[in-house]
Amino acid sequence: MDFFLVGIVYWLLIGASVLLFVRGLWKKSWKAFLWSGIALAIPTISLYVGGAEGWFRFAGLLPLLLFGLAYYTKK
Repeated sequence: MDFFLVGIVYWLLIGASVLLFVRGLWKKSWKAFLWSGIALAIPTISLYVGGAEGWFRFAGLLPLLLFGLAYYTKK
């Protein structure tokens, strides 16, 4: 049951990240991009701690892109 709850939390964070990304595009909000990056960074960090290999390591670039987009939108 523990892994089931962790999976639900991870998918909720990924879904929230996607919704915040869409809202950031729609409203041109740097805060939405920032929160989207934070919500996506949490599951990504757990991939690295869990020992992700191969192409899963590139998933760590998505939060960095969102943080960069937030910085660019604020400027």
